[in-house]
Amino acid sequence: MSNKGDQISFRPDIKVVDCTVRDGGLVNNFYFEDEFVKHLYHTNIDAGVDYMEFGYKSSKDIFDINKFGKWKFCDESSIREIVGVNDTDLKISVMADVGRTDFKKDIIKKEDSVIDLIRVATYINTIPAAIEMVNYCSQMGYETCVNVMAISTSSESDINIALELLGQSKTDVIYLVDSYGSLYPEQIEKFADQYLKVAEKYNKKIGIHAHNNQQLAFANTIEVARMGVSYLDATMSSLGRGAGNCPMELIMGFLKNPKYKLQAVIEFIENDIMKLKEEGLVWGYDIPYMLTGCLNQHPRSAIQFISDKKVDYGNFYQALLDLE
Repeated sequence: MSNKGDQISFRPDIKVVDCTVRDGGLVNNFYFEDEFVKHLYHTNIDAGVDYMEFGYKSSKDIFDINKFGKWKFCDESSIREIVGVNDTDLKISVMADVGRTDFKKDIIKKEDSVIDLIRVATYINTIPAAIEMVNYCSQMGYETCVNVMAISTSSESDINIALELLGQSKTDVIYLVDSYGSLYPEQIEKFADQYLKVAEKYNKKIGIHAHNNQQLAFANTIEVARMGVSYLDATMSSLGRGAGNCPMELIMGFLKNPKYKLQAVIEFIENDIMKLKEEGLVWGYDIPYMLTGCLNQHPRSAIQFISDKKVDYGNFYQALLDLE
């Protein structure tokens, strides 16, 4: 593992994962126009992005299809309308939440699907269910990840137990997820070291999914990338739930590998992301998200605060402190 930033571009294990539709879908209930998703798909191809995550494989028995766009469910036909047979180097990903996916019904054999990677999202207390899902998806022929969410609220011993169990599973990649955007670089380093030791022991890869509550998503991502974390999640112009994610344009600018093309990303932001902002879609760093991040709290209260167009930050901060 190299600690020299100038060597990171040439590590063949680095994979850039675009989560714009999946994490951004949490902002607009997955109601993206097909034109937007097609433009994003072709942008990712042109930019040299390694994986594009389309959304969730959510259960239609749990979620009302009339209240969400198609990328909440990622039917095979919906993805194929965008990518055809995807005869490109870009791989297709979807996410499956523990307890919210009919995985034995909705995840078909890889040979019949255009999807390449299934990412299972779990909290630390549902690791056994996540392992059942990821082992099933592996047996069906897919590449697999497990994203362990909200680790900033978990104890070191619980994380160690979870990582040992995941190391013994069939997953290819284990993700370090800063769900609350609460971690600082020195903290994320400690977690990454913990994860990388398990990865080396069990021959796994490690990924990073950061949120930008304290404007540290990019800093944390490149910090752990220098340590050996190789799957790097990002979204166009940081589009994602609440404060958003690590901006793709910053990752493209950091990875000097000529495979990655910043120009394509910048043009997509100019032509497609700016349109979303003009239409009133709201995401990105703001004081309420900073406060929930500082206090290591779920951003749902900040999301509601901003949705209600409130600006009494002092009262909001005091209310958060009262929850401590």
